[in-house]
Amino acid sequence: MSKVAVIMGSTSDLPVMQDAIDILKELGVDVDVDIVSAHRTPEKLFSFSKSAHTNGYKAIIAGAGGAAHLPGMVASLSPLPVIGVPVKSSNSIDGWDSVLSILQMPGGVPVATVALNGAKNAGILAAQIIGSSNSEIMNNIISYKEGLKEKVIKGAEEVKKTFWQ
Repeated sequence: MSKVAVIMGSTSDLPVMQDAIDILKELGVDVDVDIVSAHRTPEKLFSFSKSAHTNGYKAIIAGAGGAAHLPGMVASLSPLPVIGVPVKSSNSIDGWDSVLSILQMPGGVPVATVALNGAKNAGILAAQIIGSSNSEIMNNIISYKEGLKEKVIKGAEEVKKTFWQ
């Protein structure tokens, strides 16, 4: 089975990154979770990033706050698609420092970037990457999106009942 690695700079990022973990599991994607700090455990960062593709991962979701170097550093070392999640942390500038650190990568080192604290979308994107070559995951994504549509239709019906009667 295809795996996705969900990594983050510290345990304080886990409440945000939990959304990626949850949606990946819901969509049937195997997920491994770890703390890999670009600044405090650079050797672990290098080792993880260089070997991720040989360890069965198909995509990496990397969440980080503040200077948010984790996603870009992973992308510089790994041939896998990297999805960066900017995390609004206690030491950030309303999260803009994290967003721009992940978004503004130099040519040749792409990082797909989701919204501030947008870990759920990162999980969905990773599943879509895997689903492009895995029909089971693709069918799970199709069902998930159908559920989103049904939820909106049901909500619209409730609004009509409330305001148009």
